[in-house]
Amino acid sequence: MGVIGYGIGVVGAGLGIGLAAYGATTSMARQPEVQGRLFTVFILASAFVEALALIGFVVSLLA
Repeated sequence: MGVIGYGIGVVGAGLGIGLAAYGATTSMARQPEVQGRLFTVFILASAFVEALALIGFVVSLLA
């Protein structure tokens, strides 16, 4: 049962990173001058989403 929960968590993390990448790419295309700051925010957001996916993995192992 834990594997199903982890699979759902991975799908959510994948969607989150995909939407963040889409937004960052679109924003950089519209305003290239904010590329440096936007890239930093994107990397931080991706790290937080991946951390949530790892927490979901640990929870699925403990349950």
